[in-house]
Amino acid sequence: MPEKTALQALLDTLPQIGRVEWIGIRPARGETMETLDRVAVTPGKGLEGDRFKGRETSKRQVTLIQKEHLHAIASCLHQEAIAPEVFRRNIVVSGLNLLALKGKRFRIGNVVLEYTGLCHPCSKMETTLGPGGYNAMRGHGGITASVVKGGELALGDEVQAWL
Repeated sequence: MPEKTALQALLDTLPQIGRVEWIGIRPARGETMETLDRVAVTPGKGLEGDRFKGRETSKRQVTLIQKEHLHAIASCLHQEAIAPEVFRRNIVVSGLNLLALKGKRFRIGNVVLEYTGLCHPCSKMETTLGPGGYNAMRGHGGITASVVKGGELALGDEVQAWL
């Protein structure tokens, strides 16, 4: 196996441990998000009760966003705060840069997820957040993940790179 480059060593150094701050599911398209304290997670299906109906190989089984980015988006829109359910992501985490999980698997409680891409804002954010909402979210929309190992996750669970 080739030796790691200095950049690869930096990318692989992720000792921070995050925390689940909020969990939500979208029961159906356009319906209000339901806030949960805990949820079952299944490979190929995502979060129990969520509207996700993708294929088992879908890269968008679970969506995550950083709590720290909620403040940044609100600030761009000259608001004090915006409730997590407005963003329509499944899990809000704090204390860990989600982009640092690129190319990695990570653990939340006993669930293992795999980073699959960025979760870009959709045009609905312009209506939901008001004029400029879409642009306020650019670069702050979070990530998508697929479920590698199911289980249950709950508020307060640790989020960390799975090595």
